[in-house]
Amino acid sequence: MTRIASRRPENTEVGTTYQQGLIDQVEGACVLRTLDEQLYWVCELASHLCAEQIDKVHEPYGWTVRQVFEHCVDAERVFGYRMLRIAAGDTTPLPGWDENAYADRRFGLGNFSGLVAELGHLRQANLLLLRRIVPSSWESHAKVDGFSITVRAIAWLTAGHLHHHLGIVEQRCGVTVARTAAQAMIDQRAMES
Repeated sequence: MTRIASRRPENTEVGTTYQQGLIDQVEGACVLRTLDEQLYWVCELASHLCAEQIDKVHEPYGWTVRQVFEHCVDAERVFGYRMLRIAAGDTTPLPGWDENAYADRRFGLGNFSGLVAELGHLRQANLLLLRRIVPSSWESHAKVDGFSITVRAIAWLTAGHLHHHLGIVEQRCGVTVARTAAQAMIDQRAMES
């Protein structure tokens, strides 16, 4: 059931070419597996960042790494709400959200480890939601920011969005970490050889 429901979305399920581009960055055939594996990447990357890296604006970017993580937390919450509404059959058009206004407001920067924990909790909540909905709900769609999109596409977009931002953080900070526990084990074995 889950593998079929959580398969990659068709192009017709995705709202915009930008969203499709984010989804295309993500490997794999099951979004549940990908969303789950990304939890490892979040924790591993966060543990390799120092305070100086977290609160520095790395040109040409305009946000600190802390703001990027806050943005990822906000996005995880927004995507979860959208998936819940649409899966429940609510076809009321949903507005877009201005991530720059959220970031500029700097309302929830807080403790960095708290942001990482919140991101993990939200991701786990979204995974629980996706695992409990019936397969047909993955097909449900509604307009978001004027474009029709399915629950399946939002789930993949959630993975693609986080993949995009974590990759940029790695690049900005000059840090490369294992993105999955399986990759970490392979890396560890290679170091021991």
